[in-house]
Amino acid sequence: MFKIGEFSKLSQVSIRMLRHYDKIDLLVPEKTDKFTGYRYYSAAQLIVINRIQELKKMGFSLNEIKDILKDYKDDDSFKSALKSRKSEIELGIEEMQNQVLLIENFVKRLEEVSIMKYNVNVKEMPERKVASLRKIIGSYPQEEELWNQIRSEIAPQNPKFSNPSYRVAIYRDEEYKETNPDIEIQIAVDGDYKDTQNVKFINVSPMKVASVMMKGGYEQIGEVNATVVNWVQDNNYEFAGDMFSIYHVGPAETKNQDELVTEICFPIKKK
Repeated sequence: MFKIGEFSKLSQVSIRMLRHYDKIDLLVPEKTDKFTGYRYYSAAQLIVINRIQELKKMGFSLNEIKDILKDYKDDDSFKSALKSRKSEIELGIEEMQNQVLLIENFVKRLEEVSIMKYNVNVKEMPERKVASLRKIIGSYPQEEELWNQIRSEIAPQNPKFSNPSYRVAIYRDEEYKETNPDIEIQIAVDGDYKDTQNVKFINVSPMKVASVMMKGGYEQIGEVNATVVNWVQDNNYEFAGDMFSIYHVGPAETKNQDELVTEICFPIKKK
């Protein structure tokens, strides 16, 4: 048996911390003298205290360590807890890497602000016939699946696409949805074709839009939207329909985000 001072030196854990571990029932002394109150620790508890310190360095909280030691049956159960913690750390690293990338991109945009100021243009979108597919999807990145579906469904009719083809994605929700957005995609065609199970061929009326040509990744959307909103207010317009994107160079053409070219459009009318 070792007195608390001796055990502190051997374990390299302060007396204050040992008393705290005792208080929270993480490491209770093997024996406490009922007359003097002296705490005594066993040699076996040196192994336990070393394990506690190792788990702390791995990022486990004291409550988590307490649960691990309480449920400890064999090395397999201990390894399971460690593997679970490893997965949490790896997920955290991935999230932090994404945050670093977002910071780098934002700093890059701030450095290039004089070059990449967004210009708002008023243009007339012409009347056109389009193949239209509207669906609620799991998340925005799944929009690519809609484009694959529309192509496969109309392919048997060998449609002739207009020039320009106006590959459009319209965001139909009344609010921003983190999941399950309602998206309609359209592509302009020449000629008459039969509707398929999910694709409708419809006529789209001409409309006036405020548009911004955006080069690069979609993380700029917030800044583009703010630019258009301020322009609309300053020029005595109001919004007159759902925002939509026209893909001039989209994910189907390039995997390099810097090469993407997207036209962000807002239908407008004079107040």
